[in-house]
Amino acid sequence: MLPRRAAVLALLVLLATLATGEARAQAIQNATLRRANQAYDNLDYRQALSLGRAALRERLTGAERARAYEVLGFSYAALDSILKAVDAFKQVVLIDPERQLDPNRVSPKAYSAFDVALRQVLLVRQLRVDSTSFVGGKGALPVRFTVTQPARVVTRAIGAGGGGGGGQANFLVDSGAWNGQVNLSWSARLPNGDPVPAGMYTLVVDARLGQNSFTASQPVRVTHGSVDTLPHLASLPGYQYLPETEIPAPSWRPLGLAFLYTGGALIGTVGLESGSLGAGSKRELGVVGGAALLTGFIMTLRKPAPRPAEGNILYNRLLKEQIARRNTDIAKENVTRRQQVQLSIVPLSKSGAPR
Repeated sequence: MLPRRAAVLALLVLLATLATGEARAQAIQNATLRRANQAYDNLDYRQALSLGRAALRERLTGAERARAYEVLGFSYAALDSILKAVDAFKQVVLIDPERQLDPNRVSPKAYSAFDVALRQVLLVRQLRVDSTSFVGGKGALPVRFTVTQPARVVTRAIGAGGGGGGGQANFLVDSGAWNGQVNLSWSARLPNGDPVPAGMYTLVVDARLGQNSFTASQPVRVTHGSVDTLPHLASLPGYQYLPETEIPAPSWRPLGLAFLYTGGALIGTVGLESGSLGAGSKRELGVVGGAALLTGFIMTLRKPAPRPAEGNILYNRLLKEQIARRNTDIAKENVTRRQQVQLSIVPLSKSGAPR
């Protein structure tokens, strides 16, 4: 089972290598270099070295020249000539500083020689900026790059709008001694604090070490926009106005008074039964007592009239005052925002198109 898996894996690696070699061959126009590339793919390293050196004596494009030295570096590494492989890879990265090797697709010897070559030449690699947007004076554009050797690095933003004379603007972003991964930021502000004029700029990273120097650049576009203002508040989140009147709870007092009056009338009637009151007077007392009881019951069932809710009125007054204070602050903030500028910075390709 294991030998079968190993055979399948080897076949896949071979197919990937052949596909990569075919793609490279299609991109190579020089016949000698195509033959050198084919010899390397066929594991004929000495023939690859001979043809690679011959190709370098011919007219080549920059990409072809970098590939020719790469074939030399791979072939020297395969033949254990590590120092020569390092020298060849130095030429590769000097021609194409962004060249990368995939450790999963090249031999450990070649990858190690390539890594040593990177450390022996001064390069600024992987210069990157991201699209961003911020209010002038309250943000910055992140700038990232890698320096392969300890060097004095000066980063500038150069572009149009350098003043009334029509010259170029030249803004210092950062200056210092760096090595390895570097993270900087450009606030895009003039010395007086105002945002830089809108237009095209180029971020230039200049690294120097003794007599050696290297420069990398990245064009960007700066545009201006207005800052959004804040809307005024009609209410505060989580707070609501309360009703300023309230209905009191039903009162049983009218019915109680009616019972009291009726009871008094009944007691008076009983006390006077043996007296001189006639039947008509007793009926009148009964009618009056019943009417009083009915009136008390009706008054009890009647819905009470609304009355001012003093606590709610005070709460609403305080809430209105708080909203008014907040809106006053918002109005002041909006005055400031109308004087601000929204900066949008977009990295461009070398041809000037957005990336």
